[in-house]
Amino acid sequence: MDGNARRTRRIKMILPVPVPAAAMTMFEQQYPPGFVRPDLAVEFVAAREGASTIDSLYEAALADVFVLEAGARAEEEGYDAVCLNTMSDSGLAALRSRLSIPVIGPGQSSQLFAAALGKRFSVITMWDRWHYMYEKTALELGLDHRLASVRSIDVRPDTAELLAGKEDAVFPKLEAAARKAIEEDGADVILLGSTTMHQSHAYLAGCLPVPVINPGLVALKMCEAMLDLGLTHSKRAYRAPERPRDGLFAAIPSRF
Repeated sequence: MDGNARRTRRIKMILPVPVPAAAMTMFEQQYPPGFVRPDLAVEFVAAREGASTIDSLYEAALADVFVLEAGARAEEEGYDAVCLNTMSDSGLAALRSRLSIPVIGPGQSSQLFAAALGKRFSVITMWDRWHYMYEKTALELGLDHRLASVRSIDVRPDTAELLAGKEDAVFPKLEAAARKAIEEDGADVILLGSTTMHQSHAYLAGCLPVPVINPGLVALKMCEAMLDLGLTHSKRAYRAPERPRDGLFAAIPSRF
């Protein structure tokens, strides 16, 4: 083996809700061919219990707990980074407290990226029950003045099928919402509101006059950059627990 060859680095990709195996495959397909570098191994896992759709602060708390459980031992398991696959950034702060390796969430990453590409951005999402998570992230990042709007198409998300089979009905609605965000709200960047919407990215990017951000892709590239730069989150900001209790929820049965 070439002494200069870079070793394969492992990224644990965590979905915030339990999903069947078929849905896991659809999430894995969000990355175009060749997008994931050959020196990176992205390994998908799902929270084994907790939330269903993260439709409320109650479900957000459940997701935080079981995403924490899914990632708490990632460092011991030999992973080089953890990447969340949800715009809610479920468990992000807790995992940064628990781990020293990089922990990245699409919510933070994509809003920061949107702010770098334009003056104001809008989030286009499936339903209004998700609005709280985008507003929360914008406030935490100090970007609330850059968030032009959040527009939903009032279609309940499907974490098992995603948008498969619904393209003809959903894609035009997303386009119409995005055009209103651009023309009426002043958005010059559009941000997809969920990694479950990744199938719509190519369509929207091809018909809208502004950049369209696919959050799952941005989060993975942010993770790559952290690894390449040898950076991770500040443990002064995210202090480690004195007494980790990773096995606390082991007795709770799994949904799948």
